[in-house]
Amino acid sequence: MTFIEDLEKKLVEKSDRELAIPMENYMKNNFSFFGIKNQPRKTILKPLWRKYKDEIKLDFRNITLALFDKTEREFHYCAMEIIFKEINKKFVKEDIQLIEKLITKNSWWDSVDFLAKYLLGNYLLQFPEKTLPIIERFSNSTNMWLNRSAIIFQLDYKVKTNFDLLKAECEKHKNSKEFFIQKAIGWALRDYSRFNPNGVQDYVNSTQLKPLSQREALRLILK
Repeated sequence: MTFIEDLEKKLVEKSDRELAIPMENYMKNNFSFFGIKNQPRKTILKPLWRKYKDEIKLDFRNITLALFDKTEREFHYCAMEIIFKEINKKFVKEDIQLIEKLITKNSWWDSVDFLAKYLLGNYLLQFPEKTLPIIERFSNSTNMWLNRSAIIFQLDYKVKTNFDLLKAECEKHKNSKEFFIQKAIGWALRDYSRFNPNGVQDYVNSTQLKPLSQREALRLILK
Protein backbone atom coordinates (compact mmCIF):
# COMPACT_ATOMS: atom_id res chain seq x y z
CA MET A 1 0.00 0.00 0.00
CA THR A 2 1.26 3.49 -0.85
CA PHE A 3 1.07 6.50 1.41
CA ILE A 4 -1.86 7.98 -0.50
CA GLU A 5 -3.77 4.70 -0.49
CA ASP A 6 -3.26 4.28 3.24
CA LEU A 7 -4.21 7.90 3.92
CA GLU A 8 -7.40 7.56 1.90
CA LYS A 9 -8.30 4.36 3.74
CA LYS A 10 -7.89 6.03 7.14
CA LEU A 11 -9.82 9.16 6.13
CA VAL A 12 -12.70 7.13 4.77
CA GLU A 13 -12.82 5.12 8.01
CA LYS A 14 -13.12 8.32 10.06
CA SER A 15 -15.56 10.10 7.76
CA ASP A 16 -18.61 11.63 9.38
CA ARG A 17 -21.33 12.93 7.10
CA GLU A 18 -22.99 14.82 9.94
CA LEU A 19 -19.85 16.89 10.42
CA ALA A 20 -19.14 17.14 6.69
CA ILE A 21 -22.35 19.05 5.89
CA PRO A 22 -21.56 22.21 7.94
CA MET A 23 -17.94 22.10 6.76
CA GLU A 24 -19.13 22.07 3.15
CA ASN A 25 -21.60 24.85 3.84
CA TYR A 26 -18.85 27.00 5.38
CA MET A 27 -16.87 26.62 2.17
CA LYS A 28 -19.91 27.64 0.09
CA ASN A 29 -20.21 24.04 -1.12
CA ASN A 30 -17.13 24.43 -3.31
CA PHE A 31 -15.68 21.19 -1.92
CA SER A 32 -16.69 17.85 -0.54
CA PHE A 33 -15.48 16.92 2.95
CA PHE A 34 -15.03 13.69 4.83
CA GLY A 35 -16.18 15.55 7.92
CA ILE A 36 -12.85 15.30 9.78
CA LYS A 37 -11.85 18.41 11.71
CA ASN A 38 -8.35 19.77 11.79
CA GLN A 39 -6.91 18.09 14.87
CA PRO A 40 -8.32 14.59 14.17
CA ARG A 41 -7.03 14.90 10.61
CA LYS A 42 -3.56 15.75 11.90
CA THR A 43 -3.77 12.77 14.24
CA ILE A 44 -4.46 10.53 11.24
CA LEU A 45 -1.70 12.05 9.13
CA LYS A 46 1.14 12.06 11.67
CA PRO A 47 1.76 8.29 12.03
CA LEU A 48 1.28 7.74 8.30
CA TRP A 49 3.83 10.43 7.56
CA ARG A 50 6.24 8.67 9.87
CA LYS A 51 5.46 5.25 8.36
CA TYR A 52 5.96 6.43 4.78
CA LYS A 53 8.63 9.06 5.44
CA ASP A 54 11.05 7.72 2.83
CA GLU A 55 8.39 7.59 0.11
CA ILE A 56 7.22 11.08 0.96
CA LYS A 57 10.70 12.59 1.12
CA LEU A 58 11.62 11.14 -2.27
CA ASP A 59 8.42 12.15 -4.05
CA PHE A 60 6.68 14.87 -2.02
CA ARG A 61 6.07 17.12 -5.02
CA ASN A 62 4.14 14.49 -6.97
CA ILE A 63 2.38 13.32 -3.81
CA THR A 64 1.22 16.87 -3.15
CA LEU A 65 -0.15 17.23 -6.68
CA ALA A 66 -1.86 13.84 -6.46
CA LEU A 67 -3.55 14.79 -3.20
CA PHE A 68 -4.73 18.07 -4.72
CA ASP A 69 -6.29 16.06 -7.55
CA LYS A 70 -8.57 14.30 -5.09
CA THR A 71 -12.06 15.50 -4.29
CA GLU A 72 -12.29 15.86 -0.53
CA ARG A 73 -10.80 18.96 1.04
CA GLU A 74 -9.03 17.03 3.79
CA PHE A 75 -6.67 15.64 1.14
CA HIS A 76 -5.70 19.17 0.17
CA TYR A 77 -5.02 20.15 3.78
CA CYS A 78 -2.75 17.11 4.21
CA ALA A 79 -0.96 18.03 0.98
CA MET A 80 -0.27 21.57 2.19
CA GLU A 81 1.20 20.35 5.46
CA ILE A 82 3.45 17.92 3.62
CA ILE A 83 4.70 20.33 0.97
CA PHE A 84 5.38 23.07 3.51
CA LYS A 85 7.51 20.86 5.74
CA GLU A 86 9.31 19.00 2.98
CA ILE A 87 10.10 21.91 0.67
CA ASN A 88 10.79 24.70 3.14
CA LYS A 89 14.19 26.32 2.51
CA LYS A 90 14.89 23.61 -0.09
CA PHE A 91 13.18 25.13 -3.10
CA VAL A 92 14.59 24.68 -6.57
CA LYS A 93 13.89 27.32 -9.18
CA GLU A 94 11.51 25.06 -11.08
CA ASP A 95 9.24 24.87 -8.03
CA ILE A 96 7.45 28.01 -9.16
CA GLN A 97 5.62 25.80 -11.65
CA LEU A 98 4.43 23.57 -8.82
CA ILE A 99 3.42 26.57 -6.71
CA GLU A 100 1.38 28.04 -9.55
CA LYS A 101 -0.37 24.71 -10.17
CA LEU A 102 -1.32 24.41 -6.52
CA ILE A 103 -2.60 27.99 -6.27
CA THR A 104 -4.81 27.54 -9.31
CA LYS A 105 -6.09 24.04 -8.47
CA ASN A 106 -9.15 23.60 -6.24
CA SER A 107 -8.69 27.25 -5.33
CA TRP A 108 -10.34 28.93 -2.39
CA TRP A 109 -9.15 31.37 0.25
CA ASP A 110 -8.10 28.69 2.74
CA SER A 111 -5.64 27.02 0.36
CA VAL A 112 -4.52 30.06 -1.63
CA ASP A 113 -3.68 32.14 1.45
CA PHE A 114 -1.51 29.36 2.86
CA LEU A 115 0.22 28.70 -0.46
CA ALA A 116 0.78 32.38 -1.21
CA LYS A 117 2.30 33.10 2.18
CA TYR A 118 4.26 29.95 2.93
CA LEU A 119 5.20 28.67 -0.52
CA LEU A 120 5.27 31.64 -2.88
CA GLY A 121 6.50 34.00 -0.18
CA ASN A 122 9.27 31.69 1.01
CA TYR A 123 10.25 30.76 -2.55
CA LEU A 124 10.77 34.42 -3.41
CA LEU A 125 12.80 34.98 -0.26
CA GLN A 126 15.10 32.18 -1.46
CA PHE A 127 15.17 33.51 -5.03
CA PRO A 128 14.63 37.29 -4.68
CA GLU A 129 15.79 37.93 -8.23
CA LYS A 130 12.64 36.12 -9.42
CA THR A 131 10.27 38.39 -7.50
CA LEU A 132 9.49 41.08 -10.04
CA PRO A 133 8.91 38.87 -13.11
CA ILE A 134 6.85 36.32 -11.19
CA ILE A 135 4.71 38.86 -9.37
CA GLU A 136 4.14 40.79 -12.59
CA ARG A 137 3.00 37.60 -14.31
CA PHE A 138 0.72 36.58 -11.44
CA SER A 139 -0.64 40.11 -11.13
CA ASN A 140 -1.48 40.32 -14.84
CA SER A 141 -3.11 36.90 -14.92
CA THR A 142 -6.81 36.47 -15.57
CA ASN A 143 -6.83 34.09 -12.60
CA MET A 144 -8.08 36.01 -9.57
CA TRP A 145 -6.27 33.70 -7.13
CA LEU A 146 -2.91 34.46 -8.74
CA ASN A 147 -3.77 38.16 -8.45
CA ARG A 148 -4.54 37.69 -4.76
CA SER A 149 -1.29 35.79 -4.27
CA ALA A 150 0.68 38.64 -5.86
CA ILE A 151 -0.84 41.03 -3.33
CA ILE A 152 -0.39 38.96 -0.16
CA PHE A 153 2.82 36.97 -0.74
CA GLN A 154 4.79 39.36 1.50
CA LEU A 155 2.70 38.65 4.61
CA ASP A 156 5.09 38.37 7.56
CA TYR A 157 8.00 39.73 5.52
CA LYS A 158 8.05 42.43 8.20
CA VAL A 159 10.90 44.89 7.54
CA LYS A 160 11.85 42.92 4.42
CA THR A 161 8.61 44.02 2.76
CA ASN A 162 9.06 45.80 -0.56
CA PHE A 163 6.55 48.55 0.14
CA ASP A 164 6.86 50.05 -3.33
CA LEU A 165 5.93 46.70 -4.85
CA LEU A 166 3.04 46.28 -2.43
CA LYS A 167 1.72 49.74 -3.27
CA ALA A 168 2.07 49.01 -6.99
CA GLU A 169 -0.02 45.85 -6.58
CA CYS A 170 -2.63 47.73 -4.60
CA GLU A 171 -2.81 50.44 -7.24
CA LYS A 172 -3.17 47.90 -10.03
CA HIS A 173 -6.09 46.12 -8.38
CA LYS A 174 -7.69 48.82 -6.22
CA ASN A 175 -10.72 49.20 -8.49
CA SER A 176 -11.50 45.49 -8.53
CA LYS A 177 -15.05 44.59 -7.57
CA GLU A 178 -13.89 41.16 -6.41
CA PHE A 179 -14.29 40.71 -2.64
CA PHE A 180 -11.18 38.54 -2.34
CA ILE A 181 -9.03 41.16 -4.04
CA GLN A 182 -10.38 44.06 -1.97
CA LYS A 183 -9.83 42.02 1.17
CA ALA A 184 -6.30 41.04 0.10
CA ILE A 185 -5.30 44.67 -0.40
CA GLY A 186 -6.53 45.61 3.05
CA TRP A 187 -4.94 42.57 4.67
CA ALA A 188 -1.53 43.12 3.08
CA LEU A 189 -1.48 46.78 4.06
CA ARG A 190 -2.71 46.05 7.58
CA ASP A 191 0.02 43.44 8.05
CA TYR A 192 2.70 45.89 6.97
CA SER A 193 1.21 48.67 9.11
CA ARG A 194 2.63 46.89 12.15
CA PHE A 195 6.09 47.99 10.96
CA ASN A 196 5.36 51.16 9.02
CA PRO A 197 2.06 52.64 10.21
CA ASN A 198 2.84 56.13 8.94
CA GLY A 199 3.73 54.85 5.49
CA VAL A 200 0.54 52.81 5.23
CA GLN A 201 -1.64 55.65 6.46
CA ASP A 202 0.00 58.11 4.05
CA TYR A 203 -0.57 55.71 1.17
CA VAL A 204 -4.21 55.06 2.07
CA ASN A 205 -4.85 58.81 2.43
CA SER A 206 -3.28 59.53 -0.95
CA THR A 207 -5.20 57.02 -3.05
CA GLN A 208 -8.78 55.87 -3.59
CA LEU A 209 -9.12 52.36 -2.20
CA LYS A 210 -12.43 50.56 -2.03
CA PRO A 211 -14.07 51.03 1.40
CA LEU A 212 -13.40 47.40 2.39
CA SER A 213 -9.71 47.69 1.50
CA GLN A 214 -9.37 51.01 3.31
CA ARG A 215 -11.14 49.78 6.42
CA GLU A 216 -9.00 46.65 6.62
CA ALA A 217 -5.78 48.54 5.94
CA LEU A 218 -6.30 51.02 8.78
CA ARG A 219 -7.74 48.65 11.35
CA LEU A 220 -4.60 48.47 13.51
CA ILE A 221 -3.77 52.15 13.06
CA LEU A 222 -7.18 53.53 14.03
CA LYS A 223 -8.15 51.10 16.76
